[in-house]
Amino acid sequence: MANLLYYSPVTHGGLADYARAQANALAARGMQVDLLTEPSFPSKDEDKFNRLPILESPKPTVGRLHSRFSTVVKILRNQNTLAKTIHSEKYRHVLLGSYTEYLAPLWAGRLKNLVKKGVVFGAIVHDPVRDYVVGPWWWHRHSISLGYSFLREAFVHEPIILDTVRPQARLRTTQIPHGSYAFHPSAKGSHFIRAEWGVPETAKVWLSFGHVRDGKNLDLVIRLLRDFPEAYLIVAGKEQSSGQKPVGFYKKLSEEFGVANRCLWFNRFIEEKEIGDFFVAADLVLLTYSRNFRSASGVLNAAVHFRKPCLASSGQGNLRSVVERYRLGIWVEPDSVEKLIAGYKVFVGTQIVPCWEAYILENSWEKNAEIVSEKMFDSEILFD
Repeated sequence: MANLLYYSPVTHGGLADYARAQANALAARGMQVDLLTEPSFPSKDEDKFNRLPILESPKPTVGRLHSRFSTVVKILRNQNTLAKTIHSEKYRHVLLGSYTEYLAPLWAGRLKNLVKKGVVFGAIVHDPVRDYVVGPWWWHRHSISLGYSFLREAFVHEPIILDTVRPQARLRTTQIPHGSYAFHPSAKGSHFIRAEWGVPETAKVWLSFGHVRDGKNLDLVIRLLRDFPEAYLIVAGKEQSSGQKPVGFYKKLSEEFGVANRCLWFNRFIEEKEIGDFFVAADLVLLTYSRNFRSASGVLNAAVHFRKPCLASSGQGNLRSVVERYRLGIWVEPDSVEKLIAGYKVFVGTQIVPCWEAYILENSWEKNAEIVSEKMFDSEILFD
């Protein structure tokens, strides 16, 4: 039986959901998948992979400096644990749940040495354009190069020539689909949920789901509300980090524009059993990302599961491609209130017929796992 070590240091949110779904799909193909993660990564009865919960758990921090120091320590310790686990358990195939370059000059060398001993590394490159700069520019570019230096396989969701800084002769780039997620159905129904929220049954409910961060353009959405008095905005999710505008900023903005009474804020982690309530009650899912967003969207796949159309914007990437190809909603040019207004008018004035089934069929986790396993193991025999 083929054996795969899956490295996933993130325990909640979109990356963790992706890792779980992909690891289960890979295990369903007949291989042993060992998920190297933190103790807080939740286990589920239906999981087909093995959990190795030995990575560093986050420690409570006070202040930005302490937080950054703690992050550095955690990254280095987790990379050390990854290298030790590969060596001690003699793994030959390792899949990183997400490509990262942070502090790569301090840890990539050990993984490059493992490559020399026959270990094959692959990574899911969720964010192919690495334009979030940490430290000096030269360090950032050097880190990107070393982050790719030990990989043989890079998996992306949209055709792209990766900027690896330096040529990486052994690196292969392969496009894979982003599967849609399964969620608990809502037991309440839209009418009951809206009544709980105090939202009129005739209102048009817009849903912004997931981490609250600058790149989602919530400030533009709040401005958009002024032009459509029948609309209510539901924002469900935690603030992403101290470096982003807090929910309080958007609440104050909604008051300034006179739409605060039509904004509902659920500023917390949304439990899995609650997710269905938000999508069932919504008429439209907002994916109004900035131009800097060029990756796939986990929230879009939640919207697909609940058959909810979207109003989307982004840079050139997977989100735009699939929204337009499968008519999953309306896509507009990013970072513009005027474009959002025009796009919403198209949405309310047009009978959109999304190709839900075609999207699910052509973007399944089974297909994702088939491609990944073939590339990671090449011609090795995986199945009986």
